[in-house]
Amino acid sequence: MKNRVKLGRIKKDLTQAQLAKRVGATRQTIGLIEKGDYNPSLQLCIAIAKELDQTLDELFWEVS
Repeated sequence: MKNRVKLGRIKKDLTQAQLAKRVGATRQTIGLIEKGDYNPSLQLCIAIAKELDQTLDELFWEVS
């Protein structure tokens, strides 16, 4: 799954650890999501989107 979580995180000037703490995940989980190696739950996707002030579509929708 391609996503734009890393770009959103960088725009907000957050480290993986800071984002993880804010959404109740681990730094490793955020890293795996950014690499596309982990498919997060809908609950986690929503928490990340809210924290980064973006929509689910903006972060996770695959554009062809």
